[in-house]
Amino acid sequence: MTAGLLFLLITTFHPAKATIGDPITIEFAAPTVVDPSPDYEVISRAGSSVVIRTFVPHSITVTGRAADGPVSVVIPIHSVLAPDDKLEPAPLKPPVPEPWPRLPFVAIGIAALAAIAAWTAAVILAKRRVPKPHIVIVPSEAFRSRVLALRGNAPMRWAGLADAVRAYLAAVRPDLGAELTTAELLSRIEEEEQAERWRPAGWTAAGSAVPPVLAGEPPAVQPSSRRRYVAAILRQGDLEKFSPWGASPANFDEVLNRALEIPSWAEPQVASEEEAAA
Repeated sequence: MTAGLLFLLITTFHPAKATIGDPITIEFAAPTVVDPSPDYEVISRAGSSVVIRTFVPHSITVTGRAADGPVSVVIPIHSVLAPDDKLEPAPLKPPVPEPWPRLPFVAIGIAALAAIAAWTAAVILAKRRVPKPHIVIVPSEAFRSRVLALRGNAPMRWAGLADAVRAYLAAVRPDLGAELTTAELLSRIEEEEQAERWRPAGWTAAGSAVPPVLAGEPPAVQPSSRRRYVAAILRQGDLEKFSPWGASPANFDEVLNRALEIPSWAEPQVASEEEAAA
């Protein structure tokens, strides 16, 4: 009896005014085994220290057994309610609205300004775009440049000269198209020459004025046959492209100089108003 009273006197607990649900730490004088009870719950044990918790609204008695005998301690449990509390819930307060974040709106505004600036610049640049000049290539000038480039030791010179003549005639004369064979092209040139012999002096097939060929002019002065040197160019080109022996021996530079005369008769001469009136 005296030993149990001695244990009771030296046993302490805290907090001094525990409430429902608070963890209560009990310090015993010696290691003690706390008895289980429906009034409290043992949370942890560490030597002579025991932590409990209770949810009953009245004082509880914690009992246990130590080496020297039984131990008990009475712990008053205080209510969390105010005296004479009517148990009415506290009025709810409206939630405080959180301010809208500014960063997303700033980012959207910057992106919108950048897009407006980009579209404005694109519209301005589109209006200021300078159209590219349309380069008109004169067929005769292109033919002359292409033929002169074959001088020297150019590879496949006869074939290149024949291709240049075919391309030029097709560009200036619809009736001498590139789809014609060599025989067909030469036949049409010969037919044109024969027709011009029976045409009134001073007029071409297109009705434009040209200097007439005088009757009785020596043969050396008369213009040479167009078919003859065009045929030489085209046939030499065909031989160089398709014959296993290549082109026949000939003076290429002389034929090239004669080829430069083709624009003088291939393109129709347009008569001036004075010549047409005369």
